[in-house]
Amino acid sequence: MHIMEGFLPWQWCLVWWIIALPCVMLGMYQLKKVLAIDRDALPLLGVTGGFIFILSSLKLPSVTGSCSHPTGTGLSTISFGPWITAVICAIVLLFQSLFLAHGGLSVLGANIVSMGIVGPLAGFGVYRLLRDTSVNIYITVFLASALADMFTYVTTSLELALAYPAETGGFVSSFILFMGIFAVTQVPLAIVEGIVLALVFKYILALKPEILIRLNIFSKEKIEAARSEI
Repeated sequence: MHIMEGFLPWQWCLVWWIIALPCVMLGMYQLKKVLAIDRDALPLLGVTGGFIFILSSLKLPSVTGSCSHPTGTGLSTISFGPWITAVICAIVLLFQSLFLAHGGLSVLGANIVSMGIVGPLAGFGVYRLLRDTSVNIYITVFLASALADMFTYVTTSLELALAYPAETGGFVSSFILFMGIFAVTQVPLAIVEGIVLALVFKYILALKPEILIRLNIFSKEKIEAARSEI
């Protein structure tokens, strides 16, 4: 979920803004470097950003009374890394808060940290761990995308638990409660998102493998082997 406007105390809003801003600035620096070297990366950047915007705009009601949505950050994380993904997410979350009433400006830092930083870092870690192994490309994309989604909600639960610890059990009890609320819908959503983004990556690999090779997303040999299976 996007934490809604006014839901977090201002002190916590400030904490998450302080964490988010340096990460977004680092991402802007890296993005400038990537585009200076290879302008042909722009279409892929647009595709990954579009998926983040579309998927994260789909608010799905939960039986627990909350709502969930995919994040779509896995494809961008694999293609451009977590810091550039933080920039894309910051732009997406800003537009959503202004025009779709998803989230808000005061909590924008918290939402960037969960969806644009921690989630992509988790997905990127899985991707880097599996990239040069014998694990199938599509399984790697699936796992990175699904875990990026899941860790977004783990972080959101953490943010809410820190702001609102339970009277009995404190932070830990509150964290478990929020995690339980999200898990009902988010686990199946993460699996579906992983499958969808793996299929999208297969489509990109079939049409524009040279971009994936230039960006060194996977080795040329691994990409050619995956294309031969299409």
